[in-house]
Amino acid sequence: MKKIKYLMMAAVAIAMSLNMSSCKDDEETTTSYNETKFQQEVTEYVKKNKTKDGAILIVAFGSTWEQAFDTFEKVKADYKAKFGNKWDIYLGFSSAICINNAYGDGKDGENGASVTYYDPEHWLNAIGLAGYKQIVVQSLQVIPGEEYRNVRDLFVKNFMNNRGQRFTKEYMKSLDRNVVIGTPLMAEEEDAQELADVLHEESDVKSALAEGIVAFMGHGNPEGYDYYGGNIRYVQLEQALRDKSKNYYVGTVDMDQTLVDDVLENIKGRSFTYEVGTVEVPVNYEANPAAKAQLFVLMSISGDHAHNDMADDEDEESWFSMFNAAGIKTAAYEKNFKEPCWKNTAEIQEKGYIPGLAERSAVRKLWMKHTEEAIQKLGTEEALSTPTTEPEEE
Repeated sequence: MKKIKYLMMAAVAIAMSLNMSSCKDDEETTTSYNETKFQQEVTEYVKKNKTKDGAILIVAFGSTWEQAFDTFEKVKADYKAKFGNKWDIYLGFSSAICINNAYGDGKDGENGASVTYYDPEHWLNAIGLAGYKQIVVQSLQVIPGEEYRNVRDLFVKNFMNNRGQRFTKEYMKSLDRNVVIGTPLMAEEEDAQELADVLHEESDVKSALAEGIVAFMGHGNPEGYDYYGGNIRYVQLEQALRDKSKNYYVGTVDMDQTLVDDVLENIKGRSFTYEVGTVEVPVNYEANPAAKAQLFVLMSISGDHAHNDMADDEDEESWFSMFNAAGIKTAAYEKNFKEPCWKNTAEIQEKGYIPGLAERSAVRKLWMKHTEEAIQKLGTEEALSTPTTEPEEE
């Protein structure tokens, strides 16, 4: 698996930034230059590609892996197929690190321009400057955690408040109740149940479950930063899955009580109470004698966490290594997945594959369902308001 790296470019950019910031006579810093350059590129792209009055901006955290880039392309293709008759479709990254590392790849953009990998602020500015009448921002996050909070409360809020005064009051007034946000995959408890139903019907998951343990690795948030109670969704998902089979387990990379060693303790069998935010969830695990396990990533794409924290056979602290050290014969890659977005078949045949959630067509439909629900809110009190809207007269 190739990981896209632009370390030399990053080093040069840092050096230029340090050099330019030390010279008071320079007209602008590297940062301000790039901000202007990036905004111009995105604005020009949107201007050339605008064909509808409505825009859907899909916002992912991002990645630096080729497999993930192909996954994002598939997500966009599905959105264009379903919504393209009325909506123009765009996709951005909320992670500055992922944007910087992926910039210049050109893989996902027309005419060699990697415009898709800009942040939501640049995209929203460009969408507004293009005069779109209705805007849907769809989160490609899994839970309503830190990244979703940033999308909702930083990027979209700043846009609705006309940060930078890029738009006229008349235009902002026209957007009142015409901007909505599509929620993450597991925004509510019923979403966790729906995801459990979908995952349980996936053919590769069924095959693995027939042979032993199936363990999903999500991301999670540190307990001190449990935004909107997002972490409880992992517990609810696990409970919904375990109603179907006691061989299901769900853990995270970054959440107390559900790390890999906690998952292994659960497999050994124990009774305790989850403390997730202000919610206490009593759980009883019976010892699981299963000698085999298949690991699956519970994130929209397979990137660093999937290939390193979960699957790295050279890292003693990876899920793969710790499961095997516990005496459970474990696989992190698989060869039963039927919908790989990344088409390097030679590597798949040799090593296997780690599918992200967004590579599963049935899961993509759940995200699109959230988009449909968001669209239904346009023009209602559930849509976003703009401060420039005058109050109604009594």
